[in-house]
Amino acid sequence: MPPILEIADLKTLARKRVPKLFFDYADSGSYTEGTYRANESDFARIKLRQRVLVDMSGRTLETTMIGEKVKMPVALAPTGLTGMQHADGEMLAAKAAEAFGVPFTLSTMSICSIEDVASVTTRPFWFQLYVMRDRDFVVNLIERARAAKCSALVLTADLQLLGQRHKDIRNSLAAPPRLTPKHLYQMATRPRWCWNMLQTKRRTFRNIHGHAKDVTDLSSLHAWTAEQFDPKLSWKDVEWIKKQWGGKLIIKGILDVEDAKMAAKTGADAIVVSNHGGRQLDGAHSSIAMLPKIVDAVGHKIEIHMDGGIRSGQDVLKAVALGAKGTYIGRPFLYGLGAMGQEGVRKALEIIAREMDVTMALCGRRSLKDVDRDIIAESPF
Repeated sequence: MPPILEIADLKTLARKRVPKLFFDYADSGSYTEGTYRANESDFARIKLRQRVLVDMSGRTLETTMIGEKVKMPVALAPTGLTGMQHADGEMLAAKAAEAFGVPFTLSTMSICSIEDVASVTTRPFWFQLYVMRDRDFVVNLIERARAAKCSALVLTADLQLLGQRHKDIRNSLAAPPRLTPKHLYQMATRPRWCWNMLQTKRRTFRNIHGHAKDVTDLSSLHAWTAEQFDPKLSWKDVEWIKKQWGGKLIIKGILDVEDAKMAAKTGADAIVVSNHGGRQLDGAHSSIAMLPKIVDAVGHKIEIHMDGGIRSGQDVLKAVALGAKGTYIGRPFLYGLGAMGQEGVRKALEIIAREMDVTMALCGRRSLKDVDRDIIAESPF
């Protein structure tokens, strides 16, 4: 196997090892995928200042996110169906994140449940909440996250309805997958994936199945999920969620200055500048393009994080320079997971940390507290 030197290498390997319908789920955006592509390409438009003859010894990437110490300003983003990239995927990713020293965020739409992840971790993880029409179920999720000692609740605000992702429809995506000839062929040509999946019973949405009212089998689960995203979700619901939770709250999915101002008034601990990885409103700005505008507007009032398009440690450093106190990676760790399981997630984190450390040094900085817009030579934003 050729050496794994960058996130793109993990992506190439994951494409070979993960059935197409699940690889496509992770590696896609809505409609034309224009915003998905812009998330990544807009980072490349930002140029850094190279500095020389600066003392580069004693460097550190350590910082905090919402008051929690982290080895670098990177968290694993909440991603649905992670356990279909690799068997027990959420559990493996959480273990890798804990060992490395960064937060792991579990999605409501995970394959492994809150309890599954809690059973293999010792450090508190974060839980991402989708607000469903069934408010009793939402309360149940919050109570389970509290029982698992999750240290933050991440409220996703940009999925009141689902953006259309053409690849998922063409692939007839489901969890577990429908056993059509096409899907059987995809799985048969990925024997490593099949073997791992045969070793686990976790193949459906375990946060929902057996917990939501009237969800007793796969058919009722699919029907329930299809109708549960709540288009009536509004700012007044944030107050209710904050009261139900009572702990640290992060609001994810902010891409507009006016929305950022509203979010800063809620008493949340942080917001995530995000367009859902380009999977919702196609044609929207990239996350990195909106980050400095939102930082300028509310960065003095609330901690600001960002996600979308990060593929390297350089990207993380650019986001920090533009005001982010933390970032989230989704696809990079999913590529690692699909390629090599827990070891692949660790590899993805190591690649990003190494790239970030070297880039920070060559920009003449030894600590993130000294990283600001002064290291940016050119930016279109």
